[in-house]
Amino acid sequence: MEKETIIESGLKVAAIAGEGTAVISVSPVILSAPERGTDIEVRISAPITGDQLPIIVFAHGYGSSLDGYAPLVNYWAAHGFVVVQPTFLDSRTLALGQDDPRTPLIWKYRVSDMKRILDDLNIIIEAIPGLSERVDKTRIAAAGHSFGAQTTGMLLGARILDADGNPGEDLSDARIKAGILLCAAGRGGEDLSPFAAANYPFMNPGYSYMTTPTLIVAGDQDHSPLTVRGPEWFYDAYLLSPGDKWLLTLFGGEHLLGGISGYLVTETSDENPERVAAVQALTWAYLRSALYAGDKTWETACNAFMDVQQPIGSIKGKAQENA
Repeated sequence: MEKETIIESGLKVAAIAGEGTAVISVSPVILSAPERGTDIEVRISAPITGDQLPIIVFAHGYGSSLDGYAPLVNYWAAHGFVVVQPTFLDSRTLALGQDDPRTPLIWKYRVSDMKRILDDLNIIIEAIPGLSERVDKTRIAAAGHSFGAQTTGMLLGARILDADGNPGEDLSDARIKAGILLCAAGRGGEDLSPFAAANYPFMNPGYSYMTTPTLIVAGDQDHSPLTVRGPEWFYDAYLLSPGDKWLLTLFGGEHLLGGISGYLVTETSDENPERVAAVQALTWAYLRSALYAGDKTWETACNAFMDVQQPIGSIKGKAQENA
């Protein structure tokens, strides 16, 4: 696909959100977590202007930290969201050993960390002077990438299935009204590679329980060593979940979707600023409409994204398929 087409598609949807405003960010904010063995470190980012600001709690991918995903976090904050990012126990910054007793349950600690953030939201918000008067704590979304997408999916209602297909504990949280899953793992069992099956028994999500409105984002060139299937494995969160769901598929997108994990990061194999711009603007637009009844931003952004000669992705929703 020609670069001019990619730029056109990315810029058309980015124009919906406008320029954005300056952002203030504070880290680390420390949350006491004695049962975790290590206190939770959190970053909070917010626009310097605006009132009644909605909130996004973001779950990073395996090994990252509160310092990751600046392209997404800065964009969301510049366009009217308060964004909260914890550092999970699997972060390279903590260097937890494989023999650490917490390691087998890191997936569950991650979910608990996200819930602790919601419990201690007032403490986090007060780290930025004057922000507490500008936040709308009734409008909370959760987002996550890769391992963070599984974490987020569980907060949205997904369950871990055992070897017989029975669902595990319900860890969903009603305080979260909408979600974004970026490159979320698909079905477990026979769909896992031998390595994943041996090392990640928790990687068996039951999406039929995920009822919270959600946008699933995937790249059609995301070939993962965790599955014996191809990139379509990352569509399962959409295909297997009920209710109000959308799927954004990015053509040519690999696991970092053009570079969402950071600026100039070396692990990005499909570096593409225009693809990142599309992810930024479309995720922002989706959450605006998901959190505010009657808001048409998502519809407008989808139309802009697709209204080019050669779109760089596709968008479909459950309501459209059932119409």
